[in-house]
Amino acid sequence: MSEQTATAVRLTVAAVNLLIGVWKGAALLRERTAAPALITLGSAVSVLVYAAASPAGYRGLGEATGRPSAATLPVYSGTVVCCAITHVLTVLWTATPSPRRARTWAGAYAAVIVAMAVAFGAADLDGRPADPLRFNTGFAEGRPSVLVFLALFLTALSCAALDTARLARRTAPEDPGLRHAARYFGVSMVICFGYVVCNAPAVVLASLGSHALDGVGVLGSLFGAVATVLTGYGVTGAAVGAWLRKRRDVRTLRPLWRLAVKDVDAGLALDPGGTGLCLTNVRFTLHRRVVEIPDGMRVLRAWSSAGAAEAVGRHVEAAVPPLPAAERQAVVTAAVLRDAGLRLRAARAHAARTRQERPVPPAAPVVRPPGDDTAASDERARLLLLAAHLDHPLVASALRELLAGDTGPRGTSGDRTVVS
Repeated sequence: MSEQTATAVRLTVAAVNLLIGVWKGAALLRERTAAPALITLGSAVSVLVYAAASPAGYRGLGEATGRPSAATLPVYSGTVVCCAITHVLTVLWTATPSPRRARTWAGAYAAVIVAMAVAFGAADLDGRPADPLRFNTGFAEGRPSVLVFLALFLTALSCAALDTARLARRTAPEDPGLRHAARYFGVSMVICFGYVVCNAPAVVLASLGSHALDGVGVLGSLFGAVATVLTGYGVTGAAVGAWLRKRRDVRTLRPLWRLAVKDVDAGLALDPGGTGLCLTNVRFTLHRRVVEIPDGMRVLRAWSSAGAAEAVGRHVEAAVPPLPAAERQAVVTAAVLRDAGLRLRAARAHAARTRQERPVPPAAPVVRPPGDDTAASDERARLLLLAAHLDHPLVASALRELLAGDTGPRGTSGDRTVVS
């Protein structure tokens, strides 16, 4: 691997971890618990590790300190910190979490980092130019302190990788996000162990004066980069999936929100423009939509027509094959809402022509659409289904029938649920 390629790969990994760190840091501000704090710390350390481990960063730090290999200690220590965080989180997510065991492992890793610093400080690394891709094999021969430093480093990685992989196979947290993270932690740490497999024999041979496996040791850095990316996906994949689902739901609800809120009374909306909150905080935007739409539907109910419910009810009853109960409710509600929206628009136009202060609802009894008593926990699913049926063919057919026979306020039925 050329130094230019290595620099590009490592800086790309650093950029990815920077994004993850910012995201998890924002989550930490909302939820001050151990998991997001450790993930944020791990992402921040990983950014520094990969920036310093890139040949450009490595040489730059060496020139700044006057010691060509100075970057090795913070890079290797930071790598241990990142692996330790992954290991500790997996311990905390097991079926029987053991905070005491997690603290024991954290203390052991801290002791290893201190011992690594002592061994590195005792090593004579001056007088030789540093190759950032070949430190492990370039300084192994004739330097016992370097061998101790590398032995501690590779041992720490081995413990973290193997025990994390073992625990991940036995861990099945109830939370789907944690389950996703634990699964990918196990995979990433198995791949991380590939770094040890590549470098341990290369270091041993280099210490004996043979450099036949130096290239294999360099190849090991690729395993580390892939493992870091998979670890990042482990802590973000489920969250990204949930974010995408929420974003999709916001888009799905947009036509219904316009019909029931924006076109009825923009004052019901926290963000009347309907777009300002969609990217900055999707979860909050979706929550607001689920709250605002039922409020708008209750206001729009004053313009509803029993005739609309009866018309669409006939189309629903004649549908072949029969619709499931939930879809029947959605189609009826969609037709009633769309008809009410048309009535409100016509009343506003009439009020403008006659210079009335506001449109006056019809005197006919209003209709309570089916599903109006849905539990709060099921409201999101109901509204999504309703939004998806606004343009259903049965709704369109019922509206055409109503428009064709429109001679004034339709229907005389009282307040009732038409189809359930």
